[in-house]
Amino acid sequence: MEITAAAQWINSTFAAFDESVTLAVHRLYDIAGGFFSPFFEFISFLGKDGIILVLLSLALMLFRPTRRFGTAMLFGVAIGALFTNLFLKIVIARPRPYADENSIFYQLWLIMGQHMESDKSFPSGHTTAAFSTMTAIFFTGNKRYSWTAFIFAILMGISRIYLVVHFPSDVLGGIIVGFIAGCLGALIARRLPDNWYRVRIINSKAGDGPCSDLESPDSKA
Repeated sequence: MEITAAAQWINSTFAAFDESVTLAVHRLYDIAGGFFSPFFEFISFLGKDGIILVLLSLALMLFRPTRRFGTAMLFGVAIGALFTNLFLKIVIARPRPYADENSIFYQLWLIMGQHMESDKSFPSGHTTAAFSTMTAIFFTGNKRYSWTAFIFAILMGISRIYLVVHFPSDVLGGIIVGFIAGCLGALIARRLPDNWYRVRIINSKAGDGPCSDLESPDSKA
């Protein structure tokens, strides 16, 4: 199988890292006998193509108390998708872990349910989407609470390794791209005119919404 020079470099540089982390995550399956499989499949489903995260962003934008979060998340996930799906995946074109039938990853993939993915492997699009949106929430809200958003993002990355549809280095790449995209999304949201956040799209009371306990960027962190 011919692969690009960039993919070959990643494969060789992170070979030991990818195998050791994948085997460590696979221990969850060995210990629990597949108990965690439905959970990680559900987490992975939430990040598919970023659709649910985009819809969540749009929903939060409808209400003034949560509009800053939704705006930052939408910009973050859009920037992350542009870099990941329209550039890095195409240029690097790294095959999926299960592409090599002689590898340990292929054997683990058979055990974990043979989940198929259509695009290339590096970086993880699911992880990029999760970290871009959750990073946007973190920097837009009160950091005393907003750091908890990263729990979902971390679980997303673990789910992709658990299902053996990504190498751990793919997830690491998604974390980096997603974090940068989320920072940019939060920055753009802060720079938008205040009038955008005052427009009433749907009637809502102050303090309503799932992020009402998080402070706006105009509040003290």
